[in-house]
Amino acid sequence: MNILLAGGAGYIGSHTAVELLTAGHDVVIVDNYCNSCAEAVNRVEEVSGKKVVSYEADVKDKVAMAKIFAENKIDCVIHFAGLKAVGESVQKPIEYYRNNIDTTLTLLECMKEAGVKKFVFSSSATVYGEENDIPYIETMKRGSCSNPYGWTKVMMEEILEDAAKADEELTVVLLRYFNPIGAHESGRMGEDPQGIPNNLMPYIAQVAVGRRDHLTVYGGDYPTKDGTCRRDYIHVMDLANGHLKAVEYAAQHKGVEVFNLGTGTPYSVLEIIHAFESANDIKIKYEIGDRRAGDLPEFWANAEKAEKILGWKTQRTLEDMCRDTWNWQKNNPQGYNK
Repeated sequence: MNILLAGGAGYIGSHTAVELLTAGHDVVIVDNYCNSCAEAVNRVEEVSGKKVVSYEADVKDKVAMAKIFAENKIDCVIHFAGLKAVGESVQKPIEYYRNNIDTTLTLLECMKEAGVKKFVFSSSATVYGEENDIPYIETMKRGSCSNPYGWTKVMMEEILEDAAKADEELTVVLLRYFNPIGAHESGRMGEDPQGIPNNLMPYIAQVAVGRRDHLTVYGGDYPTKDGTCRRDYIHVMDLANGHLKAVEYAAQHKGVEVFNLGTGTPYSVLEIIHAFESANDIKIKYEIGDRRAGDLPEFWANAEKAEKILGWKTQRTLEDMCRDTWNWQKNNPQGYNK
C-alpha cells in the first residue's frame, strides 16, 4: 500500500515510516517541521534503504493537501500531525484546538474527495480522562480530560467516529498510545524535541549528554509508592509495529475500531531515571519540583485487545528503551542538527 503519514517526520511518524517501508509498503511524508526536522526523513531513507516521497506542508492547508492527494495514489492515511505537550496545551489551548482539530478535518475532506477510505489515528491514553479505573480498557467511555491536549484527542476521535457513521466505506482505527520512549536500534533515529523537552526520557538523555544541567521531576507527593507519577512506557519501535498491524487490519475491515498500545506495566519517574542509570552506567542529576498542571498520578494499559485482534504485543524491555535512547543521544548529542 501507499500510505500518507501526516506529521511523518516526527518522532513516532519517522519510526513508523521505517517499519512500514521494511514491511514492503510505500510512504508519503507530509510535515511542516514545526516540532520535527527534515533530517529525520533522510535518516528514514538511510535506515530503511528505501526512497520516501516527502512534502513540506501544513496539514491544515487544504490547497496544499489536495495537491498532495492528487499527485499520489494514497491507499491509507496515518494521522500523526499535531501539537502534543500536555503542559504547553494548558498554556496555549487555542493553538492546540485550532491545529489539532483542523488537521483532522482537512485530511478527512481531502480523503473524501480523493476516494481514500482507510484512516489510522494517533490518539492517546489521555482520552480516558480522570474518572476511569486503572488499567484503561477500550470499552471504557471517554472521560473528562485534565488538559486541552487530551480534549483535542477526544474531539478528534468523535469526529472520526461520526465520519465513519456517515460513510460506511470509511475504516477508522484509533490507536490510543501510552508513553513512547526509546529509539531505533541503529542509533540513527530518535526523539529530538525542539527547545526544552516536555517529555521525561529525552530530558534525561539531554542531561546525560550534557545539554541540560539537571532534570526537574514534576511532583514528589503523588499517591504512588515513591511519590512520583507512574506511566506505561512503550518502546517506539513496538509502537511503530502497532501502526503496521493497524494498517494491515484496516485493509481488511470497515467501521471503527479502538486499540490500546501499551505494555500494561507502569513505572514511576524515579524508576525510569534509575533504570536509565543502570542500563547505561551513568548518573542523572535531578531534583524534585512542583507538580505540573494537567498530570494524573498514574495510569497504564490493558493491551489484550491489540494482542487478540491485531496479533500485536510489545517485544522490548525497559532496559532496551533506556539503552536505545542513550545510543541515539550519545551519537547525536545535538539531535538531528549536528
